[in-house]
Amino acid sequence: MKRTIAAGFAGIAAMLLATTAMAGAAKVFETKSAINNLSTVMVDGGKARDLTVGLGSGAYRRPIDPANMFYAVSDRGPNFVCGDVETVLGVSADVVCKGEKVRVYPTPDYSPSIYTIFLKDDGSFDIKDVITLKDQNGVPLTGLTNKLTVAKTEKPVDANGNALAQSVSAIDAEGIIRLNDGSYWIGEENAPSILHVSADGTVNERIVPVGSEDDFKGAAYKVTGGLPAILVKRQTNRGIESMAVSPDESKLYFMVQNPLSNPDADTYKKAKNTRLFVYDRANSKLTGEYIYQLDDPQTFRNDPSKKQNAPRISEVLGLGDDRLLVLERTDKTTKLHEVKLDDASNILASRWDDMSTSPSLEQENNLEKIDLKAVSKTLRFDSADYPMAPNKIEGLAIMGDGALAMINDNDFGIKGDATKVLLIDGLVQADKF
Repeated sequence: MKRTIAAGFAGIAAMLLATTAMAGAAKVFETKSAINNLSTVMVDGGKARDLTVGLGSGAYRRPIDPANMFYAVSDRGPNFVCGDVETVLGVSADVVCKGEKVRVYPTPDYSPSIYTIFLKDDGSFDIKDVITLKDQNGVPLTGLTNKLTVAKTEKPVDANGNALAQSVSAIDAEGIIRLNDGSYWIGEENAPSILHVSADGTVNERIVPVGSEDDFKGAAYKVTGGLPAILVKRQTNRGIESMAVSPDESKLYFMVQNPLSNPDADTYKKAKNTRLFVYDRANSKLTGEYIYQLDDPQTFRNDPSKKQNAPRISEVLGLGDDRLLVLERTDKTTKLHEVKLDDASNILASRWDDMSTSPSLEQENNLEKIDLKAVSKTLRFDSADYPMAPNKIEGLAIMGDGALAMINDNDFGIKGDATKVLLIDGLVQADKF
């Protein structure tokens, strides 16, 4: 990518960031593309809500791609909890949710999709080459929840409160990488699972926790039980939100967004230990499972909290072999940590993957007590130092000049937020870009 993309911005950035150790020039990009407009939703007695495409659930750029572009993936489509009904639709929650705990999908036919983003020197970005994720029959997938029996799930309704049918093939796409052969790997939050997807968006295989395969019977694609069974203990909407690849493409990395509800939700709320996995592509099997300890929630300066479950993992990016950039965030603060797996404990297939182990890994915040070592963390970015940074950053990509692009998930504009890309030069060093 041409250095002109950030030209002339250094002076502004210096004024904004005079009190912090700035990595380099920073610039924010927004889109003017008509493809970004999704639909307008309105219910009787409510207000009109203009929705946009939610681009930024995950991002990735290959070294062989054009210098100024990256891939982005949307999640399951516009959705929100009953507590947001009045804000989004302008009617009482009782009108839509009818006293039940449900998830509202105002555009239930939306299909999770892959988008190609091009950054432009004028501070805008173009959205091109939309690829809809689909099954083996070419049928577009929805983001409606799977009817799970082993793991917890959510009941979907439309904007009028009408029940929606769950789909055995539905996915909540969150993380993305693209290999040099053109295929994609997707991190999926609901099951949770990882998916191998062809260049045209066709799902070839979905890998789910062992023992949950029957929940996906009838899916029009291959389903394999290749993940640890304990992953079904993920808190609802806290599954696999990230995906990364090593520079030689031999390893995939993915993380669970939050500590597991292991053995219960009360444990999840207090736990610091979430899990990072390494997948050997050549042998189609996991080779590593590591502990990542979340930061103290009070250190997230834009919205400090006393709730340990406030921080979550939203992205992971490969910088080198077993060297990663991990995005840890709250609602209004984003941190980026460089992580190394060297000397960390590999707990794969150990007693910590056994749901009967008590106390569980999630109940043991003091790792020294149980003779385990988490991955090392070095802070590289804190959005509290960058006033122009958007909230809810969820996608990372290394551009062709080594600059780091960060894209936010605007939740399809349900609360009026725009999708933005923050570009910072000199923040991290990747082996290949």
